[in-house]
Amino acid sequence: MANNRPNPIAQALWYVGPGRAECRDETLIPPGDNELRIRALFGAISRGTEGLVLGGQVPESEYQRMRAPFMGGSFPFPVKYGYATVGRVEDGPPNLQGRTVFTLCPHQSLFNVPADAVVVVPDGVPPQRAVLAANMETALNAVWDAAPGPADRIAVVGAGVIGALTASLCARLPGAQVTLVDTNPGRGTLAAALGVGFASPDRAPEECDLVVHASGSAAGLGTALRLAGTEATVLELSWYGAGEVPAPLGGAFHSRRLRLVSSQVGQVAPSHRPRWSHHRRLTAAMALLGDNRLDGLLAPAIPFRDLPGRIADILRPDSGILCQVIDYS
Repeated sequence: MANNRPNPIAQALWYVGPGRAECRDETLIPPGDNELRIRALFGAISRGTEGLVLGGQVPESEYQRMRAPFMGGSFPFPVKYGYATVGRVEDGPPNLQGRTVFTLCPHQSLFNVPADAVVVVPDGVPPQRAVLAANMETALNAVWDAAPGPADRIAVVGAGVIGALTASLCARLPGAQVTLVDTNPGRGTLAAALGVGFASPDRAPEECDLVVHASGSAAGLGTALRLAGTEATVLELSWYGAGEVPAPLGGAFHSRRLRLVSSQVGQVAPSHRPRWSHHRRLTAAMALLGDNRLDGLLAPAIPFRDLPGRIADILRPDSGILCQVIDYS
């Protein structure tokens, strides 16, 4: 007997102009072979990247490289953008039906994705915390790029989500001395919860073996270069979009033979690329979220229907929000 049920209508968030977003209806076709129908439970906003998208600050040269896996539209506007959604599988292969999964999907209430585009959320990771999987994947890739060692003195400049997660991973190294550095003294509570030190830029430890920069500011980059010891690496995790950032490469930069190295999650770090796929890396990142201390990164969830009216305030640099959780219920 033919199935005459109408195709369901989903709601998706679209960035439609500088500082403006709206929810749009989207009619879904039935999932195809090896596809899943997923109903969203929770999502998260990537403050740095989505702030640049909302502001129309994605450089034209990066329009293709910046496309998210299931993005709709095209830069600069309108775009359906995002990459942190946790949902429940409603239709698909029997081994996945009813499972809670994470996928790099934009902010949308119901959607279809290929079965190989999801990672199952382990029992020890609550769905709300699982929204951090993409951020943890970035932090894991950063640690691979930076290659810190046991007992290293490590400073992470910028106590946002990426900086905090990177610091938490570095702190798992035996004997490592890890300090989160931020201008906001309130981030000290977060650092203590993660088991790492905290300092303002003027009190941060110098002569570090490794410095990770994740503040997204020129001042933070200057601090990172100042804290690095002779022949140390400064790993740049910030992405500035279309902006130009002055780098203080005078002074002792050359005499100390510093290394300024970029890290970007679009490719697996060269040290692991021959053996690790993107899917394996994301699965590993999900497993690393089995730590309830990471709940301190999560802001109280807001309803998805309220997102268009609140997104601009959430993404303001001075909002104080780390990871904004979206509730689709």
